[in-house]
Amino acid sequence: MEKWRWQIAQQAEIRWWRWYLRNEPDEDYRRQKKQYWLKLISTHGLEPSTDAYILDAGCGPAGIFMALPNHRIDAVDPLLPAYEKNLRVFDKSHYPNTRFIHNRLEDFKDEQGYDYIYCMNAINHVDNIALSLDNLARCLKPTGKMILTVDVHRHNWLKGIFKVLPGDILHPHQYDADEYRRLLEARNMRIHHTKVLKRSAIFDYRLFVASKVAIS
Repeated sequence: MEKWRWQIAQQAEIRWWRWYLRNEPDEDYRRQKKQYWLKLISTHGLEPSTDAYILDAGCGPAGIFMALPNHRIDAVDPLLPAYEKNLRVFDKSHYPNTRFIHNRLEDFKDEQGYDYIYCMNAINHVDNIALSLDNLARCLKPTGKMILTVDVHRHNWLKGIFKVLPGDILHPHQYDADEYRRLLEARNMRIHHTKVLKRSAIFDYRLFVASKVAIS
């Protein structure tokens, strides 16, 4: 069931982006999205240091890599070839500082470690959320910072319905804020800050900022 939901979600993702950008001039959207990211990280004190090595995990066609042109960035997503083929707004030549990696987070391996991991509105899109978070936690340096944003359920009864029925086809995983907190803490992560960025009738779009727990 979960594998089927993920495969359907991947197909729907491309269709959604094509619909969303259908009347949006490319340059206007890139400018607006860059300003959105800059405002988000400045408002919440999430700007990376100038020498930081950054992972944009589940970057999509318009990830945070757009807003950090002077940083060394790896941007990982399983749909990168599809974005490049179907979306004019996604042009890798605009981001020479970014290494784009066609891979799933479940399969991603990097032994160098990252100072900042941004996983923005992506973790509930993956196939295997436990393995994806395992890999992200492993890739984070001991002094690093993980910034995660995700839609979290506000009502348990609706969460149960969404788990059974495809009410949110783009997102195979349906969790509340406490469940995401436990998923992070189970991977030796300490949550330093959490905040609701946007509220709707069903979901809160929530920010989590975490780092590794020091092992003595």
